[in-house]
Parts: sequence; C-alpha cells; structure tokens
Amino acid sequence: MKRPPLNSRLAAFGTTIFAEMSALAVSTGSVNLGQGFPDTDGPDRIAEAAVRAIRDGRGNQYPPGPGVPELRTAVADHQRERYGLVYDPDTEVLVTAGATEAIAAALLALVEPGDEVIALEPYYDSYAACIAMAGGTRVPVTLRPHGDRFVLDLDELRDAVTDRTRLILLNTPHNPTGTVLTREELAAIAALAVERDLLVVTDEVYEHLVFDTAEHLPIATFPGMRERTVTISSAGKTFSFTGWKVGWVTATPELITAVRSAKQYLTYVSAGPFQYAVAEALRLPDTYFTGLRDDLRAKRDLLADGLAQAGFAVFRPQGTYFLTTDIRPLGESDGIAFCRALPERCGVVAIPHAVFYDHREQGAPFVRFAFCKRTEVLQDAVKRLASL
Repeated sequence: MKRPPLNSRLAAFGTTIFAEMSALAVSTGSVNLGQGFPDTDGPDRIAEAAVRAIRDGRGNQYPPGPGVPELRTAVADHQRERYGLVYDPDTEVLVTAGATEAIAAALLALVEPGDEVIALEPYYDSYAACIAMAGGTRVPVTLRPHGDRFVLDLDELRDAVTDRTRLILLNTPHNPTGTVLTREELAAIAALAVERDLLVVTDEVYEHLVFDTAEHLPIATFPGMRERTVTISSAGKTFSFTGWKVGWVTATPELITAVRSAKQYLTYVSAGPFQYAVAEALRLPDTYFTGLRDDLRAKRDLLADGLAQAGFAVFRPQGTYFLTTDIRPLGESDGIAFCRALPERCGVVAIPHAVFYDHREQGAPFVRFAFCKRTEVLQDAVKRLASL
C-alpha cells in the first residue's frame, strides 16, 4: 500500500481505553468499575414492553426514519413536562442509535472542515473522534478541580471563541468529572452563544442522574437558546438498557433536518421494537426517577467512602454514575500506568482521565470509577482497594 489504510483524521484514535481495560478485567478476574454500564437490567415492565412489541410485529421491520411516532411524542411530552420546552414531535424530534450517533450526526451535519468546535475537557472520547470525522478543529476548554468539584473557567471559554468557532459542545451532567453546570454557568454560556452567534450541541444523557442539591437545567431553556441548540439524550443511562441504543435529538425543524441528513446515512434506522418500549419508559411515574437517584446516590457514597479510606482524594460527583479520584495522595502521579497496574495489584479496573484530555498531563493524576453496579460488587471492590 502507498499509504496506511486508516485515514489521517482517525489515525490518532485507535482502540479505545475501554476495550483495553475491559480485556484486563476479564484476564485478571477483576471487578470492572471502568466501563460505564449497569450490571443489572432496567424495569421488568419496560423489558416486557419490548417483548410485546416484537410479538405484535411492531418495529420488526424498518421503523420510520425520524423514529416511531409513539417515541417522538413521548420525548416531546418529556421535554415539555420536565423543562417547559415545547417541541413538535413531527418536525422537532429525531430518534437515533443512542446518543453517540446523535452526536456524530450533529457534528457531521453542522461542522464544515476547518470550523472550530469548543469542547469541555475532559470529554467523552467519541467527541474528539466525531469532530475529527467532520473535519473540524477541536478547541478544549478545561474543567479544573476547585474544592470538591471540577469548575468551568468562563473567561477561558470566552477567550477560546474566535471567528472560526462554529459551535460549543456541552455535556452536563458531565462525564467523567460528575460536575453539573450551574444556572450561572449556563446563563453565561448562553449569553456568549447568542453574542457570537454560535450553535450549541448539548449531551444531556445523564439528565436524571443528579444528586443532593444539584439541578439539571437544559441550556435550551435560556433566552435565545432554543433556536440555536441541539439537545441530545438517550434511554440507556436512565433506564439501564444501554444495549438497546435508543437516543434522540430535539431542536428546531431546520436543525433537525440538518442532523437527519447525516443520520440517514449512518444507521438509517435502528432498534424498532425498543423504541416502543422506551416510549413507555419515558412515561414511568416520578417514583421511578426518584428511586433511581436514591439508589445511585447510596452507591456513590459507598464507593466514595471506600476510596477515601483506601487513600484516594475523592471528588464526590453531583451527577452521572462516575466518580473521579486523585491518586497523588497514594504517592502516584501517572493515571494510565496506575490503571494498567491496578488489576494485578488489587483486582479492580478503573479508567485514567488522561485519555479524555488533549494535553494528557492535565489529567494525569485523575482516575475514574463507575458506581452503577450492584451493591455487593461495590463492597467487593472497596474491600479489594483497601489493600492499596
């Protein structure tokens, strides 16, 4: 071959850290607190709704391109009832193969080669790959530790905007730090977007996983933002059916049309029967969402306390089901080396933050653990980590 088979835009990415660490978990018999998926399924009644849809022949063939009407209506109702955001289910809602496809389709549709995309660093690894596939230039704005949370420097964000900036890619509640952007932070971001005529693509998949006094506020609710915001969410994190890969986008008709133009050449359609089940899931009573938060908060505290006792500095998250630690109190400074050695040292797998940064040294001492596991699994992990 005259040149390598993988194009230069993707050559830097390779195999994800999640694949590497999950393989380590299997080969060492470790407790896997690395990859973010629950180890129990979601509500039985929602699983049965999927079975019923299959048996009734609903969605077994290609569903409609924008998604089944029942799910689009349920998404629109959810946005209106939860946040006061009114969307037309026929023209302003698009169903996707999870949030990951929604992000890819939005960036492919909205970013021209050479456009700059601001992303909050550390960021979910697919953001960097999707920006690269769109031919955009990634501009990181780093969340930094301050007290017990990671904080956005609004001056740094403003300074990052140039004449080439096309959009801001947000994620709140934020993976991997667990930060939930405050009303004041979101208002400042909204004002900047309006002032500089920027689009905002916002990943809100952890919208129902917020704890203590934190509150999830969609940026589309802020003045001037509905018409310039592409809001993305999904069923996987909220209902513990990550394998179903059902996500959605809400935006103006013009933005939905743009995103759908890219999405139709990615998966075209997906998850037909599961779409009917997720439509039912979005209509579960508030007691479900409250119970989910209470359960995860207890698991967060169990793992956080155990990690602190093991010698980690712990950032107790306001949202998501990830917990960030600082390994420097353990006499360590290289998170990648630490995570590669941890399975052999004490039989636990975690993810190094450095892989979520452009400049890896900024994330070097931080390590992420997932607490969306059964209580007994977390107790086992805490016992093993005590050996550190």
